[in-house]
Amino acid sequence: MNETHLRESKLREQMAELGKSLYDRGLAHGSAGNISVKLADGYLLTPTNSCLGRLDPAKISRLDGNGKFISGDAPSKEAFLHLGMYQERATSAAVVHLHCLNAVAVSCLDGLNPADVFPPITAYAVMQVGKLALAPYYAPGDPALADAVRKLASKHHAILLANHGPVVAGRSLATAFYAIEELEQTAKLMLLLQGRATRLLTPEQIADLNRRFPG
Repeated sequence: MNETHLRESKLREQMAELGKSLYDRGLAHGSAGNISVKLADGYLLTPTNSCLGRLDPAKISRLDGNGKFISGDAPSKEAFLHLGMYQERATSAAVVHLHCLNAVAVSCLDGLNPADVFPPITAYAVMQVGKLALAPYYAPGDPALADAVRKLASKHHAILLANHGPVVAGRSLATAFYAIEELEQTAKLMLLLQGRATRLLTPEQIADLNRRFPG
């Protein structure tokens, strides 16, 4: 096995391992959610109607650089979400989309700031999630959702789909997973703190974090 094939094989195994971790911890359920990784000549993407807790590395879908299906099981119908993120974020190497409970709950709230959904609750939310944009609601699989994501992706690596769930891009598979897990935890905090007097980070503290930990 040459170096390219070895790298792809390891990425397939990592996708299955991390998918199982998400499923086992209740961050993914049923056949909801999908994971992708960029290759030198295309992408790996979890198959349609697959459970992240029971992925077979050998059956993960392989797409070419234009998103055309090449091999494995048929790809997720939400492949366009991933391609839209990659097309607007050249440095991204992985994308994760989940229907995790707390983030979905936040996505259903009225009156959210579409340019920055989360209040600055913690340093790690600022560092790993940044400004979370809100995309309008479209039915799952609607191509219009791809356009909505693409419009936001150049300025946001984390996007919350209204009444749906988060999609996050990262410079590596691990980075994307850490960011979407932090997003879910921040959503939980936001819901827990609703109606309570909350001490938020100041603009000066946020600017300091952005200087110390540039994205």
